[in-house]
Amino acid sequence: MLAKIIMLTIMASFYICYFGKMIEQRKQGISTDQLGKGKEGAPLFIEVTLKLMTSLLPTLQVFSICFYNGNPHMVLQSLGIIIAGLGVLVFNLSVLQMKDNWRAGVQEDAQTVLVIDGIYSISRNPAFLGFNLMYLGILLSFFNCYLCLATFIVFILFHLQIVYVEEPFLREAFGQDFLNYQKTVMRYLGRR
Repeated sequence: MLAKIIMLTIMASFYICYFGKMIEQRKQGISTDQLGKGKEGAPLFIEVTLKLMTSLLPTLQVFSICFYNGNPHMVLQSLGIIIAGLGVLVFNLSVLQMKDNWRAGVQEDAQTVLVIDGIYSISRNPAFLGFNLMYLGILLSFFNCYLCLATFIVFILFHLQIVYVEEPFLREAFGQDFLNYQKTVMRYLGRR
C-alpha cells in the first residue's frame, strides 16, 4: 500500500509541474501544447498519436497502481520508485531550465533560444528522458502486459518525435550552433 501511495504522489508531482507550466505560460499568452498543430504527413501522425497515447497512458498507469494485486518483487518495486522519482526530478529541472522556451511539440514560429547549459549540458532531451524514466519506474513497480505494451509504444513515439520532428526543427532554427551541441551532448544522456 505504501508503494502505491508513493508512486501516485510521484505521478501527481510530475503532472502538477507539467500542467502548472502550461497554465503559467497560457497566462503569458504562450500556447504550450503544439502537438499536431501546423504539421502534416509523418510529423502530424507522430504528434497526434503521441498526444493520444500520453493522454491515455496516465489512466492506465493509475489503474495499474491502484488495482495491482500481484506479488511485487520488493527490489524491483523499490527500484521503480527511485527511477520514477528521478524521472520527475529530471523533467522538472528541464522545464525550469527551459523557462518560456518549453513546449509540448514544436512551434515553428516561436522565438526561442537554444538552451545548452545546466541539465541540457548532459542531455539534449531531458524532458523526454524524465517522461521515460517515470514511465519505466511505474512499469517496473506495477508491471502488467497492457502497461508494458502502452509504455513501449510511448517510448517509440517519443523517440520518433525527437528524431523526425524536434531535431530537424532545431537544425533549421539554430544551424551550426545546434550541430555543435549535437556533437558534444548525447540525445538522452551523456557527453561525447
